[in-house]
Amino acid sequence: MSRTTGKWNVWSITFLALLVIGLVYSVISSPLTFLIPIVVLGGIFLLYKYPPAFLRGYHSQQGRTQVKQSRAAAPKSKVNKPRSKTVPFRVIEGGKEDDDLPKYH
Repeated sequence: MSRTTGKWNVWSITFLALLVIGLVYSVISSPLTFLIPIVVLGGIFLLYKYPPAFLRGYHSQQGRTQVKQSRAAAPKSKVNKPRSKTVPFRVIEGGKEDDDLPKYH
């Protein structure tokens, strides 16, 4: 008995076929059950993609003034800033030596 490692085997094709048949039958028998969730999800998507002005957050930044640095002043601030000193790592010796525990876990 060999199992195929491919993505599509007999069971997945059967499952998908029954799923499609069930969905088509549901849409034909009662289309309103699929229309309501589609409208709700579509409305949520539209609100997410194109939010109204009161949800965008423009009112929170009206009182703040934004100051942009000129391009000539920006490199000078980086040049004047001293670089931090690189310190090599140190090994701190531990004081506990236990012979009961193995050295490598």
